[in-house]
Amino acid sequence: MKKPYQAAWRVAPAAMTLAMTLSLGTALVPGTALAGDVTQERLLKASEAEPQNWLHHHESYSGQRFSRLDEINTSNVKNMKVAWTFALGGIEKGGIWPHGGLEGTPIVEDGMMYVTDGWGSVYKLDVHGGSGKLMWRMDPKTDKEWSGAVACCGVNNRGVALWRDKVISHTLDGRLIATNKETGEIAWERKVADPAVAETITGAPLIVKDMAITGVGGAEYGIRGWIAATNLNDGKEVWRRFTIPAPGEPGHDTWKDDYEAWKTGGGSTWVTGTYDPNLDAIYWGVGNPGPDWDNQYRPGDNLYTNSAVALDPATGQIKWHYQYTPNDPYDYDAVAEHVLVDETVRGKALKLSLHANRNGFGYALDRETGDFVWGTQFVDKLTWTPGLDEETGKPVNYDPNAQVQKYAEGTAPSREDSVGTSCPGNMGGKNWPPTAYNPQLKLWYIPVIESCNQMINEEMVPGESYKPREWFTGGGPRQHVQITGSVTAINVTTGKIAGKFKTHYPLLGGMLATAGGVVFTGHPSGEIYGLDAKSLEPLWTFNTGSGVNAPPMTYSVDGKQYVAILVGLGGAWPKWFVDGTKGLEKVQPSSMLYVFAL
Repeated sequence: MKKPYQAAWRVAPAAMTLAMTLSLGTALVPGTALAGDVTQERLLKASEAEPQNWLHHHESYSGQRFSRLDEINTSNVKNMKVAWTFALGGIEKGGIWPHGGLEGTPIVEDGMMYVTDGWGSVYKLDVHGGSGKLMWRMDPKTDKEWSGAVACCGVNNRGVALWRDKVISHTLDGRLIATNKETGEIAWERKVADPAVAETITGAPLIVKDMAITGVGGAEYGIRGWIAATNLNDGKEVWRRFTIPAPGEPGHDTWKDDYEAWKTGGGSTWVTGTYDPNLDAIYWGVGNPGPDWDNQYRPGDNLYTNSAVALDPATGQIKWHYQYTPNDPYDYDAVAEHVLVDETVRGKALKLSLHANRNGFGYALDRETGDFVWGTQFVDKLTWTPGLDEETGKPVNYDPNAQVQKYAEGTAPSREDSVGTSCPGNMGGKNWPPTAYNPQLKLWYIPVIESCNQMINEEMVPGESYKPREWFTGGGPRQHVQITGSVTAINVTTGKIAGKFKTHYPLLGGMLATAGGVVFTGHPSGEIYGLDAKSLEPLWTFNTGSGVNAPPMTYSVDGKQYVAILVGLGGAWPKWFVDGTKGLEKVQPSSMLYVFAL
């Protein structure tokens, strides 16, 4: 049954006094900070001042996922062994999903690790002494059946954020929770998303200026996407920026229908964004329009779907946007992270935003203006467009005068021809798993999916087809051919591919780059790789025995460097795509944390 929609701000009874004293009380004294608090100043300086820690979901506000630690390096990574493991919970079934999966990134602060399982329980582990000791576990009591029934693509939680003396996390059933860092007691929670209309939350929060920034999932169910900011001092919403503009708002004219298709236009935002404090801008990716495969239902370019948006953190206003695939008929959303890099391109120093899109192209944008800088095809096979316009970055077969984009003939399903076959397939050339960037080598590492698949069209009928909490996709994928993958490196200064490490299965877990010259990633059949950052030659591998669906991270405690990764294949793959990856059907569910060291 549907849960009653909870109050916007609720203080947990068991933590009432604690919440008022430590959360509300400290906010009443400007500048007050307790020892060990994670302040905005610490978050701003995290990479440079605290390389031993991992304080952000993406390691830093820039999203580079680059660690300055170098104890583990190209000369000794071959000696890396398992240091310790820890078994998490969260493998229970819920809704349409047989089990939870692990896609999170652990956070480490001063020898304490905070990690989530697929259902959003938070674990605090003391990682001193080369082991992991459980200090507490916070179970948010997620409504598994209610939210799992509308979790499009698996039961997942990608991790927490730290703010002052609190651990900030999301739940699949739409809540933002503040947990006391010392006791594990819930201080307060706020309902941000509503599963009654198929809104769910899987991404980690982004903390900017005492605000938690939240993205939402649900485009396949006809939601109207948004990004929301919550003031962590008082639990109130600061702003909510809808990604599908209403009548009278900039961009609404890109919805050309006369039956309000914008109300079910999708544009979900379920991957954690990045932040540039110097430009004071939040960068976030926006997902596919809905319905996915019936783009005739939603004529026009469909802003701000399939776009990068730069937001003013004070108001949520859009400073600029860039749309990658207008009127997308392939499910090539742009929800993935935007990596912030300062480099020289064609002799000009630029502030760049890097984005590896599901459409198979990697993009560099000027993050001050949103202007296109370069675009590079990173998949081996791409059929939906001949390429990108050198000036605008738009697909060369994009027709700005057409209300419905056709792109390459036969690659997208339509009402006239209900079957289309495209490369990349609808999982994209790169899905949500994060890239990494090595500023020393100027190389950007992409976890690639090499695929093609067939898609079919189902005509959506205005006023009839949309029903809350039911699929609103306008068709779906079928007949996946063998899906493989690679780690692909791109030189950011030239936009040229610098190397590839081919893999038998697609890369579903994400990347880590380190100053030791090693790039780490995981494989859905269980292997974890340490690659040479220059050549992509494998230097080390370890088979965990279960599928890797999460990105690695690294930290140091007591002067020793460790590499950690969550292991437990979940997400959409086992349910929707395993027919294209023969052998992965044998991978058993798990919920384990692996930690390695020399």
